[in-house]
Amino acid sequence: MTAAPAAGSRPEFRVRVPFATRWNDNDQYGHVNNTVYYEAMDTAVNSWMIAAAGLDPAGGGAIALCAASSCEFRASASFPEPLEVGLAIERLGTTSVTWSLGILRDRGDGGAPGDDDPIATGRFVHVFVDAATRRPTPVPASVRTAIEEHLLP
Repeated sequence: MTAAPAAGSRPEFRVRVPFATRWNDNDQYGHVNNTVYYEAMDTAVNSWMIAAAGLDPAGGGAIALCAASSCEFRASASFPEPLEVGLAIERLGTTSVTWSLGILRDRGDGGAPGDDDPIATGRFVHVFVDAATRRPTPVPASVRTAIEEHLLP
């Protein structure tokens, strides 16, 4: 199991996933609506697990179900501003992963880690379950390996 970072410390986002804002993401207040940040984080985590770890959500094996999520908003963004979702790991357990996430402004430089403040921070807890029985199952080896290689210090 991987321990959480020290209290008050900001995670290092070793992986950054592009997130293009869309015209309809802006709400009546002229900024990206809060629900869009959740969509971006959920999409970034799942697309990363599929691409980097070979997770197959439709393959009948283990799947990741969201058991908890949260988001804190710190600054606004508006369409057409390009954003990124930064991925980090708060905890890697036996059957679960706690993701530490950041919505970051896309600087257009490939996303060098650790050099800007997130405009929103989020946290997702994924519990891995057997697709058929919905009973907890260990984090798949491919997911664990990808996390250890790409997201842990």
